[in-house]
Amino acid sequence: MRLLFEMDQKDYGNCTHSFVRNSARSIILKGKKVAMIHSTKYDYYKFPGGGIENGESPVEAMIRETREESGLIVRPDSVKEYGYVHRIQRSDMDETECFIQDNYYYLCETAGETGLQALDDYEAEEAFSLEYVEPDVAIRKNRNVVQSPHPPIMFEREARVLELLITEGLFDR
Repeated sequence: MRLLFEMDQKDYGNCTHSFVRNSARSIILKGKKVAMIHSTKYDYYKFPGGGIENGESPVEAMIRETREESGLIVRPDSVKEYGYVHRIQRSDMDETECFIQDNYYYLCETAGETGLQALDDYEAEEAFSLEYVEPDVAIRKNRNVVQSPHPPIMFEREARVLELLITEGLFDR
């Protein structure tokens, strides 16, 4: 899978150990819009997806997480690698820990109707909802998040992936 870009904070000089938590995310395009998870509490957008569990492939994680967060059922035969973003920074929780994450993105299509969400507690607290949004709207929102428990780098990552999708002409005109 191709590297889309790196996000290296270079703030981990005092780290003595690392924590790796990779994730997988779906890119579901519909005309000029993209399926995104909107945190209505903090007003930001993210691609459906999340952490890869032990024994799970990135594609399996993307399919599971997309269903849980959005209710969308990904068609496994439609999944195509798009690329990954490599992120490295000092942990927000422990200044001696280096956080490393590869975020894998897959272009895919969905089957049938949208099912019910199965949100984790924090996802429900943030009031995650599925929205098909124009990429420029999501980019603008993510670059203007005022309050959130998440690091700003997460919002910028999603904005930059959206910009690549636009640049590469993947949205219907």
